[in-house]
Amino acid sequence: MLFSRALIPTMKEAPADATNASHILLARAGYIRRVGAGIYDFLPLGLRVLRKVEALVRQEMDRAGALEVLMPALLPADYFKETGRWELYGDVLFRLHDRKNGDYHLGPTHEEIVTDIARRELRSWRDLPKILYQVQVKFRDEPRPRGGLLRCREFLMKDAYSFDVSEEAALRSYEQMRLAYVRIFDRMGLTYRMVQADAGAIGGSTSAEFQVLVDSGEDAIVACDRCDYAANVEVATVRPGVESEAGAPTEEPVARVHTPGHGGIQDVAKLLGIPKAAMLKSLLYVAGDMTVMAVVRGDHEVNEILLARSLGVGEVFLAAEKDVVSATGAGVGFAGPIGFKAKVIVDRAATLVPDGVTGANETDWHLQHVRFRRDYQGEVADIRLATTGDPCPLCDGGKLMSYRGIEAGHIFVLGTKYSAPMRATFVDDQQEQRALVMGCYGIGVSRLVATTIEQHHDESGMRWPLSVAPYHVHLVTLGTEDRVVSTASQLYDALGAEGVEVLWDDRDERPGVKFKDADLIGIPLRVTVGTKGLATGHVELKPREQADPKKVELVLAAEAARVIAARVRAVVAA
Repeated sequence: MLFSRALIPTMKEAPADATNASHILLARAGYIRRVGAGIYDFLPLGLRVLRKVEALVRQEMDRAGALEVLMPALLPADYFKETGRWELYGDVLFRLHDRKNGDYHLGPTHEEIVTDIARRELRSWRDLPKILYQVQVKFRDEPRPRGGLLRCREFLMKDAYSFDVSEEAALRSYEQMRLAYVRIFDRMGLTYRMVQADAGAIGGSTSAEFQVLVDSGEDAIVACDRCDYAANVEVATVRPGVESEAGAPTEEPVARVHTPGHGGIQDVAKLLGIPKAAMLKSLLYVAGDMTVMAVVRGDHEVNEILLARSLGVGEVFLAAEKDVVSATGAGVGFAGPIGFKAKVIVDRAATLVPDGVTGANETDWHLQHVRFRRDYQGEVADIRLATTGDPCPLCDGGKLMSYRGIEAGHIFVLGTKYSAPMRATFVDDQQEQRALVMGCYGIGVSRLVATTIEQHHDESGMRWPLSVAPYHVHLVTLGTEDRVVSTASQLYDALGAEGVEVLWDDRDERPGVKFKDADLIGIPLRVTVGTKGLATGHVELKPREQADPKKVELVLAAEAARVIAARVRAVVAA
């Protein structure tokens, strides 16, 4: 492709709403343009990357034995009503009516629709196992679409679904998909971790995320420094503490202490001259129709997903100020478990605080010398967020380290969550009717475009891996001398004949402008043809990912096509 004929509208300044690296660079380099909140055009360069990611994902899904289908994006409400998700999805669902006032929605995911295929087409154990997948646009009315392609209201997704005769067989399909995902992310050149995760609205039992590790990631994860344990902090647990490590429990009686205007943990700890770990943080939550108190150590945070699980509810919400006052008789910051009349859930680490300070359920007052069981009671559960330095729950001596990540893929074993209510059954080898056992496997294809850039960029622009770059080679000509143009043209044709994709910057622009655009656009290999190099029969070759911007490799012009094609094939064919 000739730059002069392409549509590559580069920009010097980033859009006002762009805050993260991928959004800024994809917009500046002319890959995407905003249409509305969370809605984007893919311009030619962006679409080339999107199609390459899509093709790579398809290759690995096909290699794993999955069968491609295509399900509609416009869906009747009846299927979601069968499983209860018409109500569960709430405002995230784009809902609409047809001319006959029938309920429809735009598909945020397709578990129900693929289950409908299965209940009509998979009748016998001889039809199983099956894995069906599609690459389809999805719609979710995100309350705060942000980050460019990272959180959109319309996005391209690969979703796959497995159908098996048993939970054991479903785990084999799960492993099959896990290995396919490993190959996908390895081929894309991403640094990632597979972590334990919450199943959320999709549901199911076994669940894991593939988190691409970037400092800008919106997800917090922890991983052991000794073993393979890794988990999203939403579901991460820590090894239970030992009571002796917490010191001897206090024998002092509970005493009131005046703390006027000091309701926060940090403020009270400073006022009393104690560490935050000696505080008992008491937070009120609404869980269904009840108000509960969650107690954690003062230096810990409540994990709301673990709290909800301990209560047997789908989710919990931090109580409003008026509800706190109603339940405790005190303002926010002065709640405590002693004398609290409703349900109390105490984190395991908080039970080990030997001489604690907590709210007195009276504004401007706290209680000292508080200890679990002697002074207050509660149901013990692991309800805190894991953090750096916590002991690993799996191995002896391992410590958890904190990372930020972007979720690039999510895999689930669903069990019969959808097949049972939708009566998707098969006849087993004993001629008994049984519900299909399902799995679900998603990858945000358009999100991967942005995720790759979050991990592969520098201050000058993007640095695409060869496997998904819009072109393999960015050919730059300096000047319009016949020898320069003739050499570049021959190289362009020779590379094309070798299957190498080339963007040739043939514009009549200054070298500085061309080099800046090349760095911004981020094509992996830059080849420069100019009179200086040709004086000795060479062209300049410079990998975009190279740390030293001034270092270039001189390659004989006569050998350039062969050398470059070999490098490209070595990566693309891997």
